[in-house]
Amino acid sequence: MITLKNVTLRRSAKVLLDGASVTLNPGEKVGLVGRNGAGKSSLFALLNGNLHEDAGEFFIPSQWRMGQVAQDMPETDQSATDFVVDGDTPLLAARLEVEAAEATDDYERMANAYMALQDAGAHDAPARAQALILGLGFRTTELDNPVNSFSGGWRMRLQLARALMCPSDLLLLDEPTNHLDLDALVWLEAWLKKYEGTMVVISHDREFLDSVTNVTLHIDSAKLVRYGGNYSKFEDMRAEQMELQQSAFAKQQDKIAHLQKFIARFKAQASKAKQAQSRVKALDRMEKIAPLLSEADFTFEFKEPANLPNPMLSMTDVSFGYPAPEGSAEGTPPTVIVHNVSRSVLAGQRIGILGANGQGKSTLVKTVARSLAAIGGEITEGRGLNIGYFAQQELDVLRPADTPLEHMIALVKELTAAGKIAGQATREQDLRSFLGTFNFSGDMVKQSVGSMSGGEKARLVLCMLVWQRPNLLLLDEPTNHLDLATREALSMALNEFEGTVMLVSHDRALLRAVCDEFWMVSRGGVSPFDGDLDDYQRYLLDEAKRQRELIKQSLIDAAKARATPAAPVPIVVKAGNPAKSSKLTKELQTVEARMEALNTECNALEVRLGNNPPTAEIATLGKQLAAVNEELKALEEKWLELTSQLEG
Repeated sequence: MITLKNVTLRRSAKVLLDGASVTLNPGEKVGLVGRNGAGKSSLFALLNGNLHEDAGEFFIPSQWRMGQVAQDMPETDQSATDFVVDGDTPLLAARLEVEAAEATDDYERMANAYMALQDAGAHDAPARAQALILGLGFRTTELDNPVNSFSGGWRMRLQLARALMCPSDLLLLDEPTNHLDLDALVWLEAWLKKYEGTMVVISHDREFLDSVTNVTLHIDSAKLVRYGGNYSKFEDMRAEQMELQQSAFAKQQDKIAHLQKFIARFKAQASKAKQAQSRVKALDRMEKIAPLLSEADFTFEFKEPANLPNPMLSMTDVSFGYPAPEGSAEGTPPTVIVHNVSRSVLAGQRIGILGANGQGKSTLVKTVARSLAAIGGEITEGRGLNIGYFAQQELDVLRPADTPLEHMIALVKELTAAGKIAGQATREQDLRSFLGTFNFSGDMVKQSVGSMSGGEKARLVLCMLVWQRPNLLLLDEPTNHLDLATREALSMALNEFEGTVMLVSHDRALLRAVCDEFWMVSRGGVSPFDGDLDDYQRYLLDEAKRQRELIKQSLIDAAKARATPAAPVPIVVKAGNPAKSSKLTKELQTVEARMEALNTECNALEVRLGNNPPTAEIATLGKQLAAVNEELKALEEKWLELTSQLEG
């Protein structure tokens, strides 16, 4: 087990843990939570040996193998499969030992090295790696692509796959859901539920924590407080504790009253459609933990839009995609991802956009946001439409050398030139005050953006978005870098927002709390999804099962395509050399016996494939089936050769 006893941990002059004690038992799945700056990453550094306690006692079993996601961006031309296979450190060590042994004349060492290589799982390592890669959303055509051919987010998925590939007794995961979409997230949850070791995870995705953890470790006032149960259970217990602290609770009454008023208002407005019931439940949860939410040191709100056109926009036979790349041959057609969409977006709608990776969710949002031109059809915008767009890559377009104040001043100039200022205050002092409402106060307004954390950058983008007073919000994965408190603040702000919201997110808590209806982007089209997020999660699992069935069937079909030879016909042996005939007959009998055994093995493999095994086992069984058929083919030729010789 892992034990901390009266541990003090410092980073520079700041005391992060002060006399903290806790015990983590083998096999527990621990969610590590706490405010930004509380010391979560520093505790991880203690667990992995990069930091040492300043006082107290820390113990972790020395024999435990550790797995964690490397935070550096991989730069290598290794294939995706090979890169992930190399994450299996025992296998890598066994391979190096084989190379070293082969360079000597020590045959005993070679034999031991080969046995260790087999024990390390060399025979199915590529199949295991590819199952992880495919589960995290890559396509089968990308398995052999070089790592450096992928964008940053996809390379970080490969780092995650590499960490999962490594056999471990302790798995440390720091924000593993960043860069994942909902289908990859559902797969990761299923994988982690089967993980048998001890796991400690930092995440700002409450539903992910609820799904994969059974213990919550809260860093609070430099102490470690252990709660039995997942994140929701922790919230309930913490809210009860706070409610008992009457003096603190009394100070929060105004904030709680505002929360409860807003919750009651939106529960009354929510429709009775199945999709909206998730939102009602989310609001019920917010009402229950109002004391906890009122403790948050960050809240914000969207100002009332200057106008609300209805419809906001209409799409008629619109096709979404990308133009032909620059420099391509004349006449090269554009890439169309979603075809012939005819839908309207109305004032006040709350639309969650669902769909597997690569189906076109972001392409749809980018086109509505005017970042991409429609490939075909017509988008008609309502008069006075004012779009606020949060793109996945929005943090990348911030200017690292500029300060938050300089970003706001540049935004004012840009909108003034375009005639889009809607009555906002534009003096420098007004902008400073507005930045302060997003926790950019004091010297932070003059701090370079490049030196800020991902969460601070995301908060700045939200600040710039809110200042523009949009009436249509297009949000594409807005929570990737937001902590739990900021996510709750965003959820509340979106619920109070009087305009229209279109939301792409893998944060199911945000989707449940905000969205009344869902659009499904799938197989080249957009259609209403008549269900809630639980129905969608079942759809994703069914779709994954369907894909496995297709793979399995293709392997079985390939096996059947290799015709099994007919039963050997009786051979009439002509007069000749009796000794030679006897030898050939014995050899023929050996070949026939081996062919019969292989046919039995082939049938058994097909039966196992027919029982819907896991993806990783499908790949392994497929390789075994291919090997069996190759050997059968060689034996068929041998059988024909022997029978010809006997007849001769």
